[in-house]
Amino acid sequence: MARQALPPGSTLISVLFSTFPLEPSLAATLHLAAVDLYRRDVGVGPVAGEVVTGRVVNLKRSMALGAIAGPAFEAELDTARGSGKVRYLLTRQGLELMGVAPPPPRAAHGAKREYLN
Repeated sequence: MARQALPPGSTLISVLFSTFPLEPSLAATLHLAAVDLYRRDVGVGPVAGEVVTGRVVNLKRSMALGAIAGPAFEAELDTARGSGKVRYLLTRQGLELMGVAPPPPRAAHGAKREYLN
């Protein structure tokens, strides 16, 4: 069975919620800001472009939407169309395509801890 072609950009970002329509250039700006935060393991960072200013927050957890899963982010933005919020995730496939390694696994809640003393 042949693989079905994915829509352009679908391997990079998946929008979970937006209070206004996202143009491709704004989606690309949000993607780059999120990748930067994810790579540096930082919680909050500014986002700016020709028609947008605001901040992106790394929620530091993964979300899934059907078969699409990845790290979650939230952006609070001021645009020419007004202020708004966007919740989205970076797809694991998109991160792999960009050569971004996943973060090291964290210990499960309640897992036995090893002490070095």
